[in-house]
Amino acid sequence: MNDFSVLCDIPTPLLYWYQGAKRDLPWRREPTPYHVWISEIMLQQTRVEAVKGYYERFLAAFPTVSDLAAADDDVLNKVWQGLGYYSRARNLKKAAAAVMEQYGGELPCDHKALLGLPGIGAYTAGAIGSIAFGLPTPAVDGNVLRVVTRLCGYDADIAKQTTKDTVSSALAEIYPRTPAESSAFTQALMELGATVCVPNGMPHCAECPLAHLCAAHAAGRETELPKKAPKKPRTVVCKTVFLLRCGEYYALRRRPDEGLLAGLWEFPSEDTVMTRVDMEAWLSSHGFAAKKIMTLSPAKHIFTHIEWHMTGYLCETENRGKTPDFVRATNFVRATNFVWATKEEIAETYSVPSAFSAYLKIVLS
Repeated sequence: MNDFSVLCDIPTPLLYWYQGAKRDLPWRREPTPYHVWISEIMLQQTRVEAVKGYYERFLAAFPTVSDLAAADDDVLNKVWQGLGYYSRARNLKKAAAAVMEQYGGELPCDHKALLGLPGIGAYTAGAIGSIAFGLPTPAVDGNVLRVVTRLCGYDADIAKQTTKDTVSSALAEIYPRTPAESSAFTQALMELGATVCVPNGMPHCAECPLAHLCAAHAAGRETELPKKAPKKPRTVVCKTVFLLRCGEYYALRRRPDEGLLAGLWEFPSEDTVMTRVDMEAWLSSHGFAAKKIMTLSPAKHIFTHIEWHMTGYLCETENRGKTPDFVRATNFVRATNFVWATKEEIAETYSVPSAFSAYLKIVLS
């Protein structure tokens, strides 16, 4: 079965349900275009409860588009730390600069113009357009795809762009035409998918305002839909991570400006499994005189397409190797040399990504 005509009957019951069921979320209290934009970027692949604190911290640091456009990269990365996907933060700044230059500091009330900004795709443009500006522009994310495919008994693979486009086109046909209802309708679809028509198990059909219209519910296929092709296996990268400590200072190194975790700070590491002999040779090649070496527990971090399997060593050294100058946390440099900082400086100033969280906990403990 695949009947999109059922969508014509969902706006009234869904909007009525939303008025009584919607959660009190920070970005809903003042849904300006800027606030909606920031929250939607943060909410991609991150739980709502986890985002709340980051959202408030971000707006405290960058309350306006102008502030974001002028943000120092290191400060921006530190404020974003913990959310992952740092390219999103970089694109936020690029888009903010474009908004300042092209639109006088105000996000444009135009779907095509929003799509032209860095980091804003069809979903985010639809969300900003409908929620903030009241445009009839669908915002099709995983929650919305799940709701629609179950309602319509739609078996297509939701990972395919053609499926997203089809669902978006079908929703565009039935979107409310008043700004207030367009805004509420987008949020209602998201809310239903997040709290009632949930993934990974049986949805809460008894609480659903659309259960009487749902093809999947009628056929007992709630857990069969949506359909999604299996993911390809991730590439495994084995790494050796060094916690180099000299007195109260730890060594950090900035990652390259392009690629995975670009421009962030890391504990020195190599993309290989190193024996004790290899590790001692590495220390020697960098000019370190090690007083004590301790093997740390292995750690793993999963990215979208890559897994890091890490072995770590805590190395107490008598010197700071071949680094020519001691650079404090208040004076950032872009260099291949190590930067040395106390654990307080690392906690307050340096953006060390969550990929290294197992080792960061050791440093900050």
